Amino acid sequence: MAAITASMVAELRAKTDAPMMECKKALTEADGDMAKAEELLRVKLGSKAGKASSRVTAEGVVTSFISGNTGALLEVNCETDFVTKNDSFLALAQAAAKLVAEHNPASIEALGALPYEQDSFGPTLEDVRKGLIGKIGENMSFRRFKRFDGAHKLASYLHGTRIGVLVEFDGDETAAKDVAMHVAAMKPVALTSADVPADLIEKERSVAAAKAAESGKPADITTKMIEGSVQKYLKEVSLFNQTFVKNDKQTVEQMLKAANTNVASFTLYVVGEGIEKKVDDFAAEVAAQVAAAKQSA
Repeated sequence: MAAITASMVAELRAKTDAPMMECKKALTEADGDMAKAEELLRVKLGSKAGKASSRVTAEGVVTSFISGNTGALLEVNCETDFVTKNDSFLALAQAAAKLVAEHNPASIEALGALPYEQDSFGPTLEDVRKGLIGKIGENMSFRRFKRFDGAHKLASYLHGTRIGVLVEFDGDETAAKDVAMHVAAMKPVALTSADVPADLIEKERSVAAAKAAESGKPADITTKMIEGSVQKYLKEVSLFNQTFVKNDKQTVEQMLKAANTNVASFTLYVVGEGIEKKVDDFAAEVAAQVAAAKQSA
């Protein structure tokens, strides 16, 4: 039996993009024959992982994990909605959220390097990810995560698997969970008006200025119109100023005060937010093919 070295495993992994342990198993089965081991991997996993790695992952799930005052919110992406219902994919997502909470990785790369085994893949989370790409045949990637570990209590709300919220709070847990649900529904961008990012305010001010200019009113009037629009926007996008979804007679701030509860922060993830999805125009594609065929005829 030939000795399987780390350099041999690394070489095979570089060639096939297969998980480390799968490379080692293939080399062992092939008695150290690199070409034969590569062929065994192609049969088992195909070239799926390598080919899939360049495809857009705009679908996926958001999952959370909480243990005491420590928790995490994580988004993991895939290519199609079909895979979001796959048990292995869901197990990977939940395991990754737990690893974030327990190990506090500094980056996506550091998260991938953490020990984890699933579906005969491992020994790291990244190896499992690559193994599942080969097994399922779709690209999947860890996109982002947020870890919480402080003096505040934590509450989460998941709307299906596509929207996730985690809230830091002190006080009543039911009120905090209601706030998490509110955030998922109303999607505020900040706790208070003062916390709204300056670039968003300037963008809104620019839109308001353009509308005011079209009115043809005097400058002093348009200035007031612009400022009024900006103030209205700030109330609409700041959590504490929003009307509470369960009681339109209260703001969120008023509801929290009545429940003797304080929310210190929130994080909201929406699957695929900001990712440009490729939309196939089948009719246009057929028309282009027909046109090309006529030109070549």
